Amino acid sequence: MTAHQAGLQQTGQPLVLPWSRALTVADMENLPDDGHRYELIDGVLIVTPAPIVRHQIAVSGFEAVLRQLSPPSLRVLHAPLDVVLADDTVVEPDILVARRSDFVEKNLPTAPLLAVEVLSPSTRMIDLSVKRDRYRRAGVESYWVFDPAQARLVAWELRDGEYEQVADVTGDESWTARKPYEVTVVPARLLD
Repeated sequence: MTAHQAGLQQTGQPLVLPWSRALTVADMENLPDDGHRYELIDGVLIVTPAPIVRHQIAVSGFEAVLRQLSPPSLRVLHAPLDVVLADDTVVEPDILVARRSDFVEKNLPTAPLLAVEVLSPSTRMIDLSVKRDRYRRAGVESYWVFDPAQARLVAWELRDGEYEQVADVTGDESWTARKPYEVTVVPARLLD
């Protein structure tokens, strides 16, 4: 019996996840609240550890910059918050911007206008490939990835169903985003 078949431990009781089919949003409701980050992409469960301090400093930096200029019709939030992109896909972007009217009590049941991921060694490949592709397919208009080790921001915007790179700035270089609203980002300042 594999670890996947045996399930996860939750309050001393085994949690058995189905192994003969892709997982769904309904399966996610039974996962433990244990400090890990659980995401579901195309039915595949992805579990990552809690982020380190540098990661959280960058997340706080982004949140501050984005909140400062956010229009009243939009909301800026940080993880953990489930974003349901499909019945088999639930993600938790590090930062998201979405219309206030799109939120429900429990989650964001649609694609945000902006998803920001802060890279860490355990999420780097997922954020740069799997999540980027899934956000594109879901129609997330803007996707930003920040590497705190290099103070580097790369940003893409959705054009004709494909992501087009619109920024690649490092250190004290600045970039002014036009979507989802005008905001200037200086990567090095996100780590203050």
